[in-house]
Amino acid sequence: MFDPADFPEPTLVPVNGVELEVFEAGRENAGKPIVLCHGWPEHAFSWRHQMPVLAAAGYHVIVPNQRGYGNSSRPAEVTDYDIAHLSGDLVALLDHYGYEDATFVGHDWGAMVVWGLTLLHPNRVNKVINLSLPYQERGEKPWIEFMEEVFGGDFYFVHFNRRPGVADAVFDENTFQFLRNMYRKNEPPREPRPGMALIDLARAETPLGDPVMSDSELAVFVSAFASAGFTGSVNWYRNLDRNWRLLADVDPVIQQPTLMIYGDRDAVQRSERLTDFVPNAEVVGLDCGHWIQQEKPEETNRAITNWLERQDAVRYSSRSS
Repeated sequence: MFDPADFPEPTLVPVNGVELEVFEAGRENAGKPIVLCHGWPEHAFSWRHQMPVLAAAGYHVIVPNQRGYGNSSRPAEVTDYDIAHLSGDLVALLDHYGYEDATFVGHDWGAMVVWGLTLLHPNRVNKVINLSLPYQERGEKPWIEFMEEVFGGDFYFVHFNRRPGVADAVFDENTFQFLRNMYRKNEPPREPRPGMALIDLARAETPLGDPVMSDSELAVFVSAFASAGFTGSVNWYRNLDRNWRLLADVDPVIQQPTLMIYGDRDAVQRSERLTDFVPNAEVVGLDCGHWIQQEKPEETNRAITNWLERQDAVRYSSRSS
């Protein structure tokens, strides 16, 4: 297990009207940036196993706590968490370091942000690596409206939007219990039950399956959310329909070389049409659940570094030919 004392000290970086808490590795590799974007309910610390490996592979590794998380800014307005703001933060982060473009890596909601960033600012992204969440097609109906019809009002995406503040308050009251119960693997299958599943999870006294991390690792997440609260991070969900509108006039095809890593036991479904929208995507499946880079750190690192090496080799040969 990882000793939290080994995680880098952060700096606060002013970007796009907010401040982001940013952790770095491999600063000596200036000129070869890779930006790692966490999901929900996560933290930059979720990339602790990847940072030293990518630095050793020659990358300047930049890992922000995105707005709403950790010691980064937590604006009060819900609309300050839409894809224009979230992707704008990452563009401004590149500007801060003086980079034209970078490789972006996202897990879960971080993957959603990286997909959106690549659509809105394609010239700032040279390669995409996303974990768990595949490209989401922009269908005829706004996403929350569609989910409400298919999954009902208790589905957590819908609940967060239709009953603002209710779930956040439960998570805030049960921060340790919620995160302990959330970060599990090898969970036995459960019958779907009525009610809002994540509220039930936050109130459950006994966790299922096995812990994904040690107590000292979990304490990093618990401490961050105990301090920041959950509302800022949940506000990301409250912008899904707004994001749907913001992406209306954007070319929906991503041309960048892309690596998509799935957990074979993840509840998030694989996309059957990924290459319709991401024609240069390569797919890898790992034998794990949702918390891919924390459950299978070595396999994740190998998949990422092998793919990056191949991409560099292709680029080098095309330049020299």
